[in-house]
Amino acid sequence: MARTVLLDIDGVLTVSSEPLPGAVETLCWLREQGIVFGLVTNTSSKPRREIVANLNEMGIEVTSRQIFTAVSSAERFLTSQFPGASCLIVNQGSLDEDLAGIEMADSSTPGVVLLGAAGRSVGYCELDRVFKLALSGVPVVALHRNLRFQTADGPALDMGAFIVGLEAAARMEIPVLGKPSPDFFLAALVDLGAEATETVIVGDDIDSDVRGGQAVGMTGVLVRTGKYRASDLESEGQSPDFVIDDIRHLCDLL
Repeated sequence: MARTVLLDIDGVLTVSSEPLPGAVETLCWLREQGIVFGLVTNTSSKPRREIVANLNEMGIEVTSRQIFTAVSSAERFLTSQFPGASCLIVNQGSLDEDLAGIEMADSSTPGVVLLGAAGRSVGYCELDRVFKLALSGVPVVALHRNLRFQTADGPALDMGAFIVGLEAAARMEIPVLGKPSPDFFLAALVDLGAEATETVIVGDDIDSDVRGGQAVGMTGVLVRTGKYRASDLESEGQSPDFVIDDIRHLCDLL
């Protein structure tokens, strides 16, 4: 049996801040079996502290040490690659709490731009400014390339859709710091003291979750909940090692 399990949160354990059937029971089972687990998320609309609190309120008992976010990965990257540089953040919601060590840009030209989640506060003016900064040579990085995320009302457009346009318009490539970046997954494994070959990654996004984990040697499990679509299995790239209907079937699979 796998020694470690990494699970995406949105679309696997929850949707719109509500637990999916079997989420609580599955994590309890993992604890009973002595299987180490961590939760990996590209969510940037809430700080890690709030993510933990919300999950605990749902009965999904986790600690901050078990949560690995794209924002925490970004803090490590910005600190090491752009020390002392001011950062312009384009994101739905504030990242100040989880980026406490990063200097936020004021009205002057920033040293680097960080793209987070799309939302109502991210409009044409914000994206056009990023485009102009990129043309002037300011580095642009992103938390993720997710094209969509799942809500209780259906799928919603995410920042990845705009990243594609920015890259084409500015003729550049925007590096990703969260899933499916290999560095993101490897950092989580190091923190958990786990080996990739003994780890299962469970997600509803075939690219960011499953293929991202498979690229570093994990076993990839795709769930048919959240943003999953049947067409995902026909997309170009490595096939999931396993496909399950929902998180309730993970225990039997393991």
